[in-house]
Amino acid sequence: MFSKNTFMPYNKVFTACTLCLSAAALSVTLPVFSQSLSGKIVNHQGKPISGAHIKVNGSEQEAITNEQGLFTLLDLTEGKIELHTSAKNYTHDNQYMIINKDDISGVQISLSSTVMEVLDVYATPLHSSTIESALPVNVISGDDLKLKQASTLGETLKNEVGVHSSFYGSVASSPIIRGLDGPRVLITQNGLDAGDASRVGADHAVATETSTATQIEVLRGPATLFYGSGAIGGVVNVVDNRVPTSSDTLVDWLLQYNDVSNEKQGSFSLQTGNDNIAVHLDGFWRDAGDYKLPKDFDAEALEEEHEEHEEKQPTHLASSNSKSSGFTLGSSYLFDQGFVGFSYGLITRDYGIPGHSHHEEEHEEELEEHEEGTKAEMKQDRLQLLSEVNFNQGFIKQLASKFAYTDYQHQEIEDGAVGTTFTNKSIEIKADLHHQDYLGWQGAWTLHFKQSDFKAIGEEAFSPPSKTDSLAIAWLEEKHFGDLLLQLGARIERVTIDTNDTTIGFPDHDHDGEPVSFAQQKFNPFSTSLGLVWDYQAGYNLGLSLAVSQRAPSAAELFSFGPHIGTGTFEAGAIYEIEQEGDEIHVELSSQNPNLETSYSIDLTWRKFTGDFGFVVSAFYNQVNDYYYQQDTGLLFKDEHASEHDEVGLPILIYQQDDVDMYGLEAEFVYQIFSPLKVSIIGDYIKASLSDSGESNRSLPRIPPMRIGTLLNYQGNSFDSELSVNHYFEQNDIAFLETPTSAYTLVDFNVNYYVDGMSFNDSDMVLYIKGNNLTDEVAHVHSSFLKDIAPLPGRNFSIGIRGSF
Repeated sequence: MFSKNTFMPYNKVFTACTLCLSAAALSVTLPVFSQSLSGKIVNHQGKPISGAHIKVNGSEQEAITNEQGLFTLLDLTEGKIELHTSAKNYTHDNQYMIINKDDISGVQISLSSTVMEVLDVYATPLHSSTIESALPVNVISGDDLKLKQASTLGETLKNEVGVHSSFYGSVASSPIIRGLDGPRVLITQNGLDAGDASRVGADHAVATETSTATQIEVLRGPATLFYGSGAIGGVVNVVDNRVPTSSDTLVDWLLQYNDVSNEKQGSFSLQTGNDNIAVHLDGFWRDAGDYKLPKDFDAEALEEEHEEHEEKQPTHLASSNSKSSGFTLGSSYLFDQGFVGFSYGLITRDYGIPGHSHHEEEHEEELEEHEEGTKAEMKQDRLQLLSEVNFNQGFIKQLASKFAYTDYQHQEIEDGAVGTTFTNKSIEIKADLHHQDYLGWQGAWTLHFKQSDFKAIGEEAFSPPSKTDSLAIAWLEEKHFGDLLLQLGARIERVTIDTNDTTIGFPDHDHDGEPVSFAQQKFNPFSTSLGLVWDYQAGYNLGLSLAVSQRAPSAAELFSFGPHIGTGTFEAGAIYEIEQEGDEIHVELSSQNPNLETSYSIDLTWRKFTGDFGFVVSAFYNQVNDYYYQQDTGLLFKDEHASEHDEVGLPILIYQQDDVDMYGLEAEFVYQIFSPLKVSIIGDYIKASLSDSGESNRSLPRIPPMRIGTLLNYQGNSFDSELSVNHYFEQNDIAFLETPTSAYTLVDFNVNYYVDGMSFNDSDMVLYIKGNNLTDEVAHVHSSFLKDIAPLPGRNFSIGIRGSF
């Protein structure tokens, strides 16, 4: 797991962490005043709101209103505080109050009802909610998250506005934000990089688990200010309680079965403790077979691949099975001014890799012998340390620090033999230093260090070993000018990439290849942004975000050279040039130096969030200079050891840089028809193409098609139900050598029944049933590498039971 010398290079870092913890201990001794604040939370009709949450931002003081809407906050510090109030089906409220030597009572806060779901966002250093951000944000949590959760992160989020899935046979799907994925969309866990290999291969599973998450946040648009180069297209932040910040006893559990893949799933989460110690434990287990294909699926592609072995249409997608499990143990020390905590987590996942033919099959008996085919075995150990210290006096208001060490391994196995092993040992440290209110400005400085030691070893290793270091500092500020919120930020970063010597060349023509060595690649990305949120009328606002963001290329985009088993392609990095002379293919180092990718983006968001009708409409334009993308050369790589099945060869793709224009629309409309019944309409559209091209077929590859969806929700006393219809239009905007994708419509439903008479200790128990693709539609996902041979699963029913107390 962790080697003896793993942390030795970071003694200075840990010394700094020790000093931070010492400061935390000292902060406990700061004087604490005993002022209290009490009041009442009501709606616009003056009726009390029970279950409202009141929190003093920058401290651990919080309270929940009772049935009369009353609350009391104790042990408040003297001075200016920011009070944040939230309640389900109501807008949030932020108020500043002055705490003096006398207790305060009789405070009344009024909240407006809303049909839109308003949730707090934890992915940014400065506090905000989904309706207070200049950039559009998706947040799913609670029962909504439980219902949407799938075996992969991409499938969990695929119905969110502006988000699609890279669908890789249900085993390794990643989220796509506004047509961007891979190294442009960062996957984080509690604000820190997931530390896996999912950003360098569509067949690599994301090493996070949705069944034990409490909330998932999607920042749509450049988020480099908060997270650096890898977030130029957006961020998906998975939030959980693995480092607990409360000692309240909470238990969640779930059992589920679905019939399309015979999947069995179970998960649990436990949090408990006393006044100063909190403990967290969670775990999950999932086992699924190959999933059923729609009955009308034309398996012509599969028949061509296996025509010597198959005499009838396949009913299941081969190698779409998966098995995963994991657990997390965490604990925290809680004190008046904050907390210090840690967690250790282990996750394992074994899954098939669809669409990869066998190299040794000659007859039916051998097919049966090797029916396991190509699969991947993944394992990740993850250690996290989190702390938050609030200071009562002085210019510094809060120090929030995060540390993660991740040891990741991923093996691709073909017919029982390990073909390629990927490892990624990463370390990340982030510290946010918040200052007190100064002339109305609130802000924070962020110091961020990240190191990734990535290796791909084996016959089909398509990228040489590399080490990437990143060190950055960022500054964020915001201020209210009446109804206008102004947000400013800037970030400067230093990125270095070191890689091992390697050989290049195509064996059939260049013998064993030529040895090459690479100089260290150095980049200095700079990002800045300006955001405005204007509450121009009660219940309405306009959000505007202007950003210039830069991204350093990943090691895979620069140095890849070799066959990629998962995508069925031969990949070459941007530092190479490939050309054909006669029957021979030659490769050499490019004479051009790789450049930073630079994005100039505009986001405009219009929101209505009070009353029975609400909406969020966003328009965006993004001009990206020196955009890295894979261009199909039209050439084929033929491995001299390949079988007859691979006589056609692998398409050779090479990373190139060009200017790109991306623009689109996203919309969500929600109307409360009457008290129990609500209807929602969503839609999104994106266009992405090379800027300087007057030619046809110059769109970027695998851009999701336009989508329109309708959702009908009924909320009763003992049950609720939901019916959704999503139509995906035909995608004809295609890249060179890419094929169009037909339109399709998906119909889904779910029903929850809240069990009476089976609860104890204020527990909740829910029986539920879900149906997906009710019409058994043949749906090919345009953004998938396997769109022709791996359609979405056929008709699927899931039943389950979940509870909490």
